[in-house]
Amino acid sequence: MSSFTIHDVNSAPAGSKAILEGAQKGMGFVPNMFGVFAASPAVLEAYTTLAGLQDAKTDFSETERQVLFLSISAHNTCDYCVSAHSTISKGKKVDGAVVEAVRNGTPLADAKLEALRTFATTMVEKRGFPGDAALAAFRAAGYGDRHVLEVILAIAFKTISNFTNHVAGTAIDDAFQPTLWTATAPV
Repeated sequence: MSSFTIHDVNSAPAGSKAILEGAQKGMGFVPNMFGVFAASPAVLEAYTTLAGLQDAKTDFSETERQVLFLSISAHNTCDYCVSAHSTISKGKKVDGAVVEAVRNGTPLADAKLEALRTFATTMVEKRGFPGDAALAAFRAAGYGDRHVLEVILAIAFKTISNFTNHVAGTAIDDAFQPTLWTATAPV
């Protein structure tokens, strides 16, 4: 059981209230993870800023972004984030077979998406030292330097949430229960 407080709009520090209010308005609830982040307005703002940048400024499609987020989170064994991004993926019309393959750690049928999944998990596993062969394979799949950097951005984004959920033991929200995922062991 976590000893971290899950803040709501009323209990959050002043610097977190506006972001939690925005989440409440946009999603209809404040995700438990945001409630944990709220203890540090800097962390909550950093996470939500990175989320916005992922959507507005990266060159990845919605499917590619969700493959990144799911792959990184599964590799980091973050039950919360895999469950949440599985639900988000469904709402964003990402092919269910793609989501299930990433959740199950099986290769994706689409070669380009598989190259993205493989490169992202290699980057996490190798702590940013993927090696020449991994970089070459990623580039051969049609990705470039911009995409390498944007994979690193996705890793930074998910590291904030994955590590927070690990240390806080964040309870998975009811909204994400239909796509509940539980890691059996580190991938």
